[in-house]
Amino acid sequence: MTLPFEQPVTAADKTFIKLRADIVEGDLAAGQKLSEAELSTKYGVSRAVIREAMNRLESSFLVERKANVGARVATLSVEGLIELYQVRESLEGMAARLAAKNMTDKEIADLNKLLNKHFDKVKDGESYYQEAGDLDFHYRVILGSKNQHLIDMLINGIYHLVRMYRVQLGMAGPRVTTAFDEHKNIVQAISNRDEELAEMLMRRHILYSKNNIENKLISMQKN
Repeated sequence: MTLPFEQPVTAADKTFIKLRADIVEGDLAAGQKLSEAELSTKYGVSRAVIREAMNRLESSFLVERKANVGARVATLSVEGLIELYQVRESLEGMAARLAAKNMTDKEIADLNKLLNKHFDKVKDGESYYQEAGDLDFHYRVILGSKNQHLIDMLINGIYHLVRMYRVQLGMAGPRVTTAFDEHKNIVQAISNRDEELAEMLMRRHILYSKNNIENKLISMQKN
């Protein structure tokens, strides 16, 4: 998925975005070894293009390199989840606080419209899949903070690793309807310009999401 501010120009740009989507969606499995030769054949580009894309993916924490092992898709682990979501809870909590202060009335109205569209997906209680970018509630709130340093840390930093956990482990199951209700409550706080409440609700929402994904990871490890 290409984010709104991304304009892929070169073959490396396009390959990077395709590789990133395949990792986030699980088409390239977590922990899978990555071969430049195999990927260049798979995506129909040179090994140099693959190498550049993988370097960019490493800076987004989606690819890990180890000496004498090579490159692998990031692994999804309980320890990694906890550390990532501690950072996410703090930064997205701040983003919600700032969004309550800085979003325009139109942006808030558009956020409410987005949730209304999401309701059609979650009313059966089975899945709450959100595309990256403008169709993602969290992405909209992050941009609504209007703090460029914060946006850069979240969107260009951890956003896609967070999405990897969310897409593969957190967008289905019994938490679907409660997660949607939590989104509604956050938007209500933003609409009311209640900065403190918006931050508290976002932090709590992310904590609950972390607990949900952690339980799934632990269950998978047992099996």
